[in-house]
Amino acid sequence: MNKVLFSLIAVILFASCKRKANPDQVVETRTSGEITLIVDESFSKILDAQIEVFQADYPDAQVNAVFGTEKEILPKFFDGKDRLIILSRMLSTQEEEYFKQKKYLVYTDRFAIDGIALITNKSNPDSLITVGEVYDIMRGKSDKKLVFDNAGSSTVRYFMDSAKVENLPAKGVYTLKTNNDVINYVAANPEFIGVVGINWLLQYDSSMASSVLKVKTLSVKGLSGSKGADKYYKPSQDNLINGKYPLLRNVYIINSTGTIGLGTGFANWLCGPRGQLIVLKSGLGPHKMMPRQFNIDNTKKK
Repeated sequence: MNKVLFSLIAVILFASCKRKANPDQVVETRTSGEITLIVDESFSKILDAQIEVFQADYPDAQVNAVFGTEKEILPKFFDGKDRLIILSRMLSTQEEEYFKQKKYLVYTDRFAIDGIALITNKSNPDSLITVGEVYDIMRGKSDKKLVFDNAGSSTVRYFMDSAKVENLPAKGVYTLKTNNDVINYVAANPEFIGVVGINWLLQYDSSMASSVLKVKTLSVKGLSGSKGADKYYKPSQDNLINGKYPLLRNVYIINSTGTIGLGTGFANWLCGPRGQLIVLKSGLGPHKMMPRQFNIDNTKKK
């Protein structure tokens, strides 16, 4: 009898200790838990702002962002360890088939429209450029010089795909490391045209103020027959939203978590009113314009 009683007490104590081992552990839901989000570093500024507000709205949620070039982050997404990613393109048919074979459900949502700005030094008399001229530089058929953020970036891939080139030319196209490096370089070298996401010119750190003031954005004219081919357009927010600026790209959140958890909750939030308002304030184009609501007091004062 004593042995049975002792065993029963031991089991109760063990169960009690096990329950207390992780007293602060948060159950994962759409608004709680912890998840890793891998992000194309071109969109680091807008995602920093989104995550900060999301976590303020939901204190039990922890979104850990890992930034890198498109070339760096895609393998992490495909190996299945981190299953939430921010990209400037949708998955290809081949990539979707890979996830189908893995039996992963993949959901893709656009939450912003980005404009790729072409910048030059303010001392440069040129203020206009055509998309055709940019493609000629990418093909090594121009004396003009482009400078990009990183050889593995989504921006380089965007222009290579658009210009239909498999390799960068031996001269005329150069790469650095970051968008800020591009801005600094163009501020010091008037003969170069820099390629940066428009958000980096609108939401810059105080350390970048002097360089940003030394550059200007070029107005761009689209290819014949395409939208934005009628005249030269600046990468203003209105021109991103109405699609007239020729160098546009969508920003997507791709979710392969396969659960209705924090990844799904954050993706829905990005596309919802709060997330879209942050996109609008950042200077990018929101996926959809949220209707403005007014409270009208019809009562008359007596």
